[in-house]
Amino acid sequence: MKVMIVVALALVAVAVALPVAPVAPVALVLEAESPKIIRSDYSQQPDGGYVFSYETENGISRNENGELKEALDEENKPHVVVIVRGSYSYTDKDGKVETINYIADENGFHPEGDSIPKVAAARR
Repeated sequence: MKVMIVVALALVAVAVALPVAPVAPVALVLEAESPKIIRSDYSQQPDGGYVFSYETENGISRNENGELKEALDEENKPHVVVIVRGSYSYTDKDGKVETINYIADENGFHPEGDSIPKVAAARR
């Protein structure tokens, strides 16, 4: 038992003695890397739906709309869900514009785009 305690304390001492790289404060990192927003629009619908979009100075853009839909839960009881459809674009490290289109509904989040691997159809 004493040997286990000595070993555990030795491991703690080694872990504490390891050098730690300095980390820049989060505020400095965000200020240095955040592009300016050059366009931003938002519209809330009376029924709870919405539409928004924005574009940044470095070419990032996003647009999305949400609409309410009645769906059935696990017990076949109706409830309201928000169906979200949208897309976002950015320029990758090689200079290629990547666009991701997505839908999020009662069945989950479903993105599509050239940079997203395609799942092979399951064999039965």
